[in-house]
Order: sequence, then C-alpha cells, then structure tokens
Amino acid sequence: MTKRQLLATLCLVFWTWAAAAQGPPDVEGEMRRALELEEKASGPDHPEVALILQHLALLLLETDRPAEAEPLLRRALAIDEKSYGPDHPAVATDLNNLAQLLEATNRLAEAAPLLRRALAIDEKSYGPDHPTVAVRLYNLGSLLMGANHMAEAELLLRRALAIDEKVYGPDHPEVARVLNNLAALLHTTNRMAEAEPLMRRALAIAETSYGPDHPEVARDLSNLGSLLEATHRLAEAEPLLRRALTIDEKIFGPDHPEVAGDLNNLGSLLIAADRLVEAESVLRRALTILLEFGRQTGHDHPGLQAVRVNYAALLARMDKPLPKPRTIA
Repeated sequence: MTKRQLLATLCLVFWTWAAAAQGPPDVEGEMRRALELEEKASGPDHPEVALILQHLALLLLETDRPAEAEPLLRRALAIDEKSYGPDHPAVATDLNNLAQLLEATNRLAEAAPLLRRALAIDEKSYGPDHPTVAVRLYNLGSLLMGANHMAEAELLLRRALAIDEKVYGPDHPEVARVLNNLAALLHTTNRMAEAEPLMRRALAIAETSYGPDHPEVARDLSNLGSLLEATHRLAEAEPLLRRALTIDEKIFGPDHPEVAGDLNNLGSLLIAADRLVEAESVLRRALTILLEFGRQTGHDHPGLQAVRVNYAALLARMDKPLPKPRTIA
C-alpha cells in the first residue's frame, strides 16, 4: 500500500469511528493533516486528494456542518470529473454524496438530477442488478418520496429491494434499510396493512444486526410507532417512539435534527392522546432544534414544515397564539 493509499484508508477508518462512536478526540484534525500531506505529495487536483476530501466532508456532515462540507464535496467532484471523465464510478460516488447533502438541506430540485446521473453512470458501469445500483435506486427513491413523487419512488424502492434480497439474502441490514423506506411510502399512501409487516421485518433485522440501541433501530421504531399511532394503537406506539427518542439523543445529542424528528412523532401521538400540555413542550423543542439548524446552515430542514404545521395546529387547539420564532426557546 502506498502512503497515499494509507492516508486515504485512514480517513475512511477515522470517519467510520466518528459515525459510530463520535471518534477519537481529534479525528477531524487527523483528516485535515492527511489532506495537507496528500496535497503536498500529489498536488491539489489528484484523485487521492478527492478521496480524502470526500471522507472529511462526510465527517463534517456527521457532525452537522453541511455548510463546511459542501465546498469539499464540490471540489472532490470537480477533481474526479477532470481525472476520470464524466462517466466514471468515482464521479457517481461524488454526485451521490453531494446530492445527499443537498437533500439534507432541503434542495431537492438540485439534488435529483445528480442522483439520476449517478444512477445512470453506475447502471452503465456495473449493470442493472449490482448492489451499488441498488444504493442509487434507494437514494433517488427516498428523495422522490420527499418530493411527493410517490409512484416513481415506489418503483425505484421495489427494484432496490429485489436487488438487495438477491445479493445479500432476506435478513441483511441493506434489505432492512430499503424495507423501511418502502414501508414509509406505503404508510404515506395510506396502505397501512401492506406497510406494517414490512416495518416489523425491518425492525427485527436491524435489532439482530446492530443491537437494540443503534440509530437504524431508532429509525425503524419511529416509523412503526407512527404507523401504530395512525391506526389508533396509541398505547402500543408510545413506548416505541420514546425508545427511538432515547436512542437518538444518546447517539446524536439532544439538539440534532434526528432528535427533532423523533420529538415531532411523539408530539403527534400526544396530541392524538389529548395530552396537549405535554405535546406543546415536545413540539416546541422540536421546532427550536430545526430553526437553529436553519440559522446555522442557511437552509430550512426538510422536516421543518411538518413540525410547524403540528405546532400551529396544537396551539390553535389550545387557544394559544403562535409565538414569533425568536421567542421559541
């Protein structure tokens, strides 16, 4: 292994540590040092530099700093397009990662063509039934769900599921990931009876694969809890939603957008249970988190509108005025 390859590998290891357990104390510093050394050794436009830029940007995203990550991802994409040409799998990876950032900062219209381009590159490079193609299908399908293009999203997610089940078997975490989003789509399109067994299957796979306290488990708990609430099984839903919240607070900290999503789901359940005072506190906290996200990034979080709608409806029901944003704390 060359020094450049070693540095790139170290970046991947550091990022993995950071994503799983907040990493060693100076993981970002180690990555930035690796980047500096690689730029000196190979020049600023070398593909190994692009690889390190990618991993550093992913770490910044994990630590909720998309504004810092975006220029790194764009630079990596420019390097790889120049080095490999526009239709190389490395370029598809760059496009995918940049699109994920754009989606997270609610720029879906800008993200979608990047994901479509990444999918086209990988289908041409690997064939239509490759697991990398399944990842692209999943990402594009998930984005289209957020943009309310449900019919196309469902086709993409079902295709991703078929590939992953064939490649990995029925009980693999990649299968659970696709099952979860497909089930969420079915829930959104009011096909609850179809959605519930997929959600329960995804949760069982995730708990077996990762243990009971993993973010993937929290995601599945949250989705199943929301479905149970929608089908009027509040007593069964509440402990699932609270467990999801506890996991995400422990993993991400109390002020992360993932926590805001959990709070919004719990707030909806409390409204349905007519526990309005509890719901107000929960939803106010969710709104505060997402407003702060917007202040820090310059972009509204994709979940902000749902929280605003829930909070406004709750205050109207309580006959309270909606406070100005600066008074929400």
